[in-house]
Amino acid sequence: MERISVFQRSLFEVSVVFAHPETDEECHFLATACPDCFKPAKNKQSVFTRMAVIKALEKIKEEDFLKHFPCPPSSPKNLCVALEIQCNNGAVFVAGRYNKYSRNLPQTPWIIDGERKLESSVEELISEHLMAEFKADSFNFSSSGREDVDVRTLGNGRPFAIELVNPRRIHFTAEEMKGLQQTINNSSDKIQVRDLQLVTREAIGRMKEGEEEKTKTYSALIWTDKAIQKEDIAFLDDIKELKLDQKTPLRVLHRRPLAVRCRIIHTMKSEYIDEHHFRLHLKTQAGTYIKEFVHGDFGRTKPNIGSLLNRTADILELDVESVDVDWPPTLDN
Repeated sequence: MERISVFQRSLFEVSVVFAHPETDEECHFLATACPDCFKPAKNKQSVFTRMAVIKALEKIKEEDFLKHFPCPPSSPKNLCVALEIQCNNGAVFVAGRYNKYSRNLPQTPWIIDGERKLESSVEELISEHLMAEFKADSFNFSSSGREDVDVRTLGNGRPFAIELVNPRRIHFTAEEMKGLQQTINNSSDKIQVRDLQLVTREAIGRMKEGEEEKTKTYSALIWTDKAIQKEDIAFLDDIKELKLDQKTPLRVLHRRPLAVRCRIIHTMKSEYIDEHHFRLHLKTQAGTYIKEFVHGDFGRTKPNIGSLLNRTADILELDVESVDVDWPPTLDN
């Protein structure tokens, strides 16, 4: 044992739970003297945790302590018994970027009132392979924003990170991560991942920091009720830094608080198709509701494409073309 080095920052942790009735009995007077220090918790087998006892000992007066507890203490009569031994690894974090090519795939499981609406999700298509290889108990998925179920994510993809809880395997070479990425990509034609890599918990913060200051680019296929000519939409190309007032859209009002958010359309470029259709390429502030900017959401987004063109407009298709977050680092895949 003397030759075994100790790595204090190891993710591996061994927890041993002991039972010793005499010790519990000794603590009972503390619970009477300091009831605020001992509160039941779901995950604790006893209220007499180390932190609770320390807190009570700091709070109780010395004379009250000596009344109930002999000094020096008497020798224990019974041995303690080990009830449980748990081995846990600290969480491991995997990051990358994903492309979503399906218009019938949610980012996370779509469940309403306990009923699943679609059979899979981006989160599940990626995490099922990571869970199997890392042999983790569970996972937590996060990303730089999200797209609707009917929106594709193209270009370099959307940054994401997955926390793998209590993994049995934590060490992977760059080549093994590359192979895992290929396994994910071969498993489905609905998504692809790139730049798959191990990262630290601290690094994930870079994905979220300054999120509303980031920009995203989109491509929207738009329909108009009245016939249009190329010159009718040309002026959109000249509009820069257009400020919007967007009330929380009706479609997300059930899960987002009612508020008016100021968002900016940095640039637009129109592409005429025919008398009732054109494509609009937009560069916007992150967090802008693009669908509502097109159809107006019954006047809840002002201005909107419909009001700018003075006609009814609606969106038929939407693609995310880039998410301008410089993370995670690009790999030579």
